[in-house]
Amino acid sequence: MPSFDIVSKVDTQTLDNAINTVNKEITNRYDFKGSHVNIALNKKDLSLAIEVESEMKLDQVIDVLISRTIKQGLDANIYDLTKEHYQSGKVVKKDITVRNGIKQEDSKKIVKMIKDSGAKVQAAIMDDIVRVTGKKRDDLQEVIQLLRTGNLNIPLQYVNMKD
Repeated sequence: MPSFDIVSKVDTQTLDNAINTVNKEITNRYDFKGSHVNIALNKKDLSLAIEVESEMKLDQVIDVLISRTIKQGLDANIYDLTKEHYQSGKVVKKDITVRNGIKQEDSKKIVKMIKDSGAKVQAAIMDDIVRVTGKKRDDLQEVIQLLRTGNLNIPLQYVNMKD
């Protein structure tokens, strides 16, 4: 039976390249000359720590970060920007986690969306992977199209397509 897997994986090397490009661009920008900006990627936890002088510069750094991430071929939704920034002395800090893997509640949303669509497929949750099987390949492609237009705010990849 045809099947495919729904995953949410981030290539750490591509992410590292995007962060390095952001650092390079910010050091060359005129409006950041002489100001304190520090962007650190923790590859083990897949998190970013940003330090800047003001909230306005923090917003600019995040805009550059998202645009460079998209240009590197990664989805902008990999960053969890829900945590608020905080003041630490003279600098503003923000911790951003990188979404890697599908959480259990997100997996349940995906399965529910597939079942509610009425497609003739079966979806099964396997750790941080959702496996979708069906009798026809066209049904699987319908599911992929449904999830792309579903506004889940999760970076999804569709891998391991088998006939």
